Amino acid sequence: MNSQHRSLIIVIIAFITCITILQSCKTDNNEVATTTPYLLNTNGNLPQPLLPADNPLTEEGVQLGRMLFYENALSRDGSQACASCHLQATAFVDSLKLSIGVQGLEGRRNSMPLFNLAWHNKGFFWDGRAKTLREQALLPIQDELEMDETLDKVINKLTAKNNYLDQFELAFGDATITEERIGLAIEQFMISLVSADAKYDKWKKEQATFTESELRGYQLFFTESNPQAIESGADCFHCHGGDLFTNAHLMNNGLDTDAEFTDLGLYEVTGLDSDKAKFKVPSLRNVALTPPYMHDGRFETLTQVLNHYNSGAKESSTLDPNMHAIIENGLQLSEQDMADIINFLHTLTDETYLNNPAYSNPFE
Repeated sequence: MNSQHRSLIIVIIAFITCITILQSCKTDNNEVATTTPYLLNTNGNLPQPLLPADNPLTEEGVQLGRMLFYENALSRDGSQACASCHLQATAFVDSLKLSIGVQGLEGRRNSMPLFNLAWHNKGFFWDGRAKTLREQALLPIQDELEMDETLDKVINKLTAKNNYLDQFELAFGDATITEERIGLAIEQFMISLVSADAKYDKWKKEQATFTESELRGYQLFFTESNPQAIESGADCFHCHGGDLFTNAHLMNNGLDTDAEFTDLGLYEVTGLDSDKAKFKVPSLRNVALTPPYMHDGRFETLTQVLNHYNSGAKESSTLDPNMHAIIENGLQLSEQDMADIINFLHTLTDETYLNNPAYSNPFE
């Protein structure tokens, strides 16, 4: 082989090597765009939830959802975000009887707290009309009583912001902003909101001690109501049992008679007479921070709530069967009983969740 041939072979080998290196660099660049799995921290106090298989939690997706949750551009006039009606300091509620939208109009119902949503599988909103969190996330944006904006305009506004183009690319592999991706990202952030480190949780791990009143309140909360028995409780656990403190069902808890129904709740979704005045059972975690109470915010204090169950529940055609037993005679709780139950409910306040920087406004 002459020197000319050898030189040609060397050139060819060098060219192939360069192509190989460039391909390797391209692969490496693609790998940089991969996402990082997000680990949901339940502090060992809650069971592992069944997370959406088609929307796995990632650090990048949760961060994008957090940005969108606090983004005022999701509203028509840029004055409100999801966080305007869901404040972290008060367990992601706004403490108003009825929230106020961008047009200054009241919404139909009291804002709901946001935590441990990964465990809810019976629908979202007070009437359960959204089957998934990604669906729930988009509806307030379009509601004229809330943020009053179109999704097309939201997409246009976000596309004009480089920080969102960058974050959508990190979360989804490219910078395309779509209605579906907005819902998926907000879903990821809301799933990440976990409350599982209250005094109650520490007490269960023998890391805290209940006062005598808190312990008695706990016992009353988890004991059947039976005025004929020596130990009669408040029956709370039937609807608010377990470490989630909700069964996540939609139920009629005796607020009104049939003639008094003004908000038909689940009936508006299903059209079934048997669903009239049924509303989602909220979790009682952080309940001391979330007045006013009920779907219409009619009760201002926990004492008023307990008074309702103690002697104020009303009969109706869709009343939950568990409520029938207390309609006639009530729970017969004493003032001390109710004080003890309220003291126990205060042990469900989770300061870790309320002050978690991962849930705070990323723009501040």
